[in-house]
Order: sequence, then C-alpha cells, then structure tokens
Amino acid sequence: MSSSEVATTDAGAPLTRQERKLRTRQALLDAALDQLESRSFGAISLREVSRAAGITPTAFYRHFESMEELGLVLVDESFASLREMMRAGRAEVQAPGDDIRASASTLVRHVGTHHPHYRFIARERSGGIASLRSTIAREIQSFSNELVDDLRRYPVLGELDHASLDLVAGLIVTVMVATAERLLDAPPEDEAAILRTTEDRMRLIVLGSLRWNRD
Repeated sequence: MSSSEVATTDAGAPLTRQERKLRTRQALLDAALDQLESRSFGAISLREVSRAAGITPTAFYRHFESMEELGLVLVDESFASLREMMRAGRAEVQAPGDDIRASASTLVRHVGTHHPHYRFIARERSGGIASLRSTIAREIQSFSNELVDDLRRYPVLGELDHASLDLVAGLIVTVMVATAERLLDAPPEDEAAILRTTEDRMRLIVLGSLRWNRD
C-alpha cells in the first residue's frame, strides 16, 4: 500500500474507505502540482502523475475521469483559497484605502504560501489546454464581479453606474494578476517594493474613478 493510501490516520485510527480515497485524490493533485512547477499541464502525463502519487495509472480513473478534469480541479483549488482569504481580509476593514492595503498584503502572502498554484495559473491562463484557459478566465471574471459588489459599499464609488464599477474592478484585478505573476520569480527582498507598487496602482485606479465621467 502506498503512502498516499495508508490504512491509519496520524493518530493511529483506521481510515475509512472514503478517507483513503480522499487522501489518494489529494496525492494526485499534489503530484501534478509538483510536475507543473517546471512544465506546462499539457506536458505532464497521467502515468507520471499516478506514479508520483504511488498508484497505478488504472487506479487514477477512480478519482478523475481524465487529466483534464484533474486540471480543472486544480484551477478551482487555486482560486477558492484566495477568494476565501480576500473575503476575510475585506470584512475586517471599513475605509477603501485600508481595503486596498489589506487586499494587496493578502495577495502577497497568498502567493508565497501557494506558489505552485500560482505558477500553474500563470502558465495555463495563456497555455494550450482550451478548457483550462477558459475556466481560468471565468474565475478571474468572477473575482472581478465579486469586487464590483464590494466597491458598491463605499461612498462616492457606490454612486458610479455598474459599467464604471465593472471597469474599476477589472483594472484592479488586472493589477492583482500582474502582481502575482511578478512575485513568482521575485526574490524575497523585492516583495516590499512590489507590495507598495501594487497599493499605489490600486489607489490610482480608485482616485481616477472618482473623477470618471463616461459622457
């Protein structure tokens, strides 16, 4: 039995069949992420991922219908934890300026702790697998839509029409995506400067929106 399908928990209690299945599924996701650190998704194989997870290629199909499905799950994982952290951070602030600072700081921390996921997203959002590319684009748009709802909470910004708020949110998300990709290859000593630049860009977008007149 492989390490990903051990029969007991860390505390020594027997694992249920469902718990073993979940562990193996996660082992496959982790194995794929390890491969994706230096390669595109289209360049890794089901056989390689299965071997790294400690199972046979045939057993792979007990967890995913295909490599494409595994990739889509990775996309979902990549955005879900960031969205949760952003929501928690925004819930603790009241002023737009503080919101910008909290969002930028959260993003920098999240890239640091979820580096493989961001590397995967950065490569695949313009990569060769169409389903992954379109799903990543939808997730980014969903993130922007959620930000529109947040911006409505603030005086003046909340008075902008939906189209204008959508522009503001889209620009902010574009800055966040660029920041995440820049952080992937930046040395730790550059993080503070990247954070300041990100905050400044976001503030400039917000300030410009306050003087925006679509007419």
